[in-house]
Amino acid sequence: MRSYQSILILKPDIEESRIDEALAKIGEFIKSNGGAILKTEKWGKKRLAYRVKKNRFGVYLNLYHTLEPSGVIDLEKKYKLFDLIIKFMVLHLADDELERALGRDDETDEAEGEKATSEKAEGEKATAKNDEG
Repeated sequence: MRSYQSILILKPDIEESRIDEALAKIGEFIKSNGGAILKTEKWGKKRLAYRVKKNRFGVYLNLYHTLEPSGVIDLEKKYKLFDLIIKFMVLHLADDELERALGRDDETDEAEGEKATSEKAEGEKATAKNDEG
C-alpha cells in the first residue's frame, strides 16, 4: 500500500453538514478501493485564483490516505463523477513526507509549548534582574 494526499475543492455553497456527508462518501470511495484514511484536514472556504466550473470560491479538504496503486485511477474517476467536487488532485507521498505531514500537528503543539516555556523562563529572568537592580 502506498501513501497518498488528496486535495479536494468542493462547491462553495454547501453547508457544514453536507461537507461532513461528502467526507463520509469520499471515505467510502477510498475504503472500497482497499485504502484507509489516515488524516483529514478542513481548510475551509477560500477564494480561487481563477474560476473553476463558474465558481470563484471553494471549500478545501486535505486527506492523507493509503491505497493500492491500481485503485488510484478508480478513485479519480469517482472524484470526477461526484457532483460536489469541482477540482481535485491526488499526490503520491514518500514515507518521510507522510511522517512529516502526520507529525505536523504534534510538532506545532510542541513548538508552541516550547515557545511558552522559553517566554516564561525569559520573564522569570527579567523579574530576577529587576529584583536585583
